[in-house]
Amino acid sequence: MKIYIKNMVCDRCCLVVGNVLKNIGLRYASIDLGEIDFADYHGAKLPDNVETLLSNDLEDVGFSILSDKKSKLIEDIKKSCLDYIQHIEELDKKVLSDHISNAIALEYNYLSNLFSVVEGITIEQYFIRLRVEKVKELLIYGEMALGEIAFQLGYSSVAHLSGQFKKVSGLTPSYFRSLKNLKLRHSLDKL
Repeated sequence: MKIYIKNMVCDRCCLVVGNVLKNIGLRYASIDLGEIDFADYHGAKLPDNVETLLSNDLEDVGFSILSDKKSKLIEDIKKSCLDYIQHIEELDKKVLSDHISNAIALEYNYLSNLFSVVEGITIEQYFIRLRVEKVKELLIYGEMALGEIAFQLGYSSVAHLSGQFKKVSGLTPSYFRSLKNLKLRHSLDKL
């Protein structure tokens, strides 16, 4: 049996969910981004009182259980976008829509329409926000020049990066870097 979890965006999220399960005393086979695999440890379904306890404890640390298929698909799309950013250099110009379709094994048009209806923005707009947050992260580290960041995140040019950055954040990348002590970044699970 698997349970799907909303807002898991990194390996630390898996550790936090693992700690929640440990505190409750639930055995599991594995934890991946967005899902807990209980194998056959607890039968076909968790008892209602245990699922309620798990749900409450997960919500205390910023996660929630996905109960319907559409919500799981939305999380899979977000997870696929995050995966695309993390492996953009290795994907060799693979288009985002192809990456998402292949990862989820459904037609992109269906996924795009569903995402727009549920989230109120397109997948492309979500991806741009996600990529700008990654740019913010790299700017705050201060280890890379803007040109290197643009190349690493698959922008066609520094001008393209700067234009998207300003449109989303209202600031230029250079000005943002100079303000790095202010809390202007957003958590990826809040996008």
